[in-house]
Amino acid sequence: MCQLAESRKSKIVIRKFKNPLPKTFYLIKMSKTSEIKVIIDLDQNNVPEKLTWSAQDGGVNNEEAKTVLLSIWDAKAKETLRIDLWTKDMPVDEMKQFFHQTMLTMADSFEKATGETTICEDLRDYCYHFADKMNILPRE
Repeated sequence: MCQLAESRKSKIVIRKFKNPLPKTFYLIKMSKTSEIKVIIDLDQNNVPEKLTWSAQDGGVNNEEAKTVLLSIWDAKAKETLRIDLWTKDMPVDEMKQFFHQTMLTMADSFEKATGETTICEDLRDYCYHFADKMNILPRE
């Protein structure tokens, strides 16, 4: 006889086997894990000189980047933890484009996660305003 319990949150499947086996034991099947790695080369003043990142599942291996923004939600403290890094040779005009594109994708992600279409359209409108003020809109 086999009893099956499945947790939707953690995607852990637990099977409990009883007779005819001599002892009761558990098999736990874990869902797949994935790793994203960022390597930061620093100068003597701890300023990033080079950023590289890898994500095997995405087919990325030691690709160079000029900036990384990482946000992590701390559920216990109910606050966002952040790591914002950029290399000293990141051009200002590219930083403007990077922030513009990041804000646009944040609107997309927030809409996908919450279904809040109206506020996401407002955020996209602000992104257009930002791009206009930064003079990064495509020329017609």
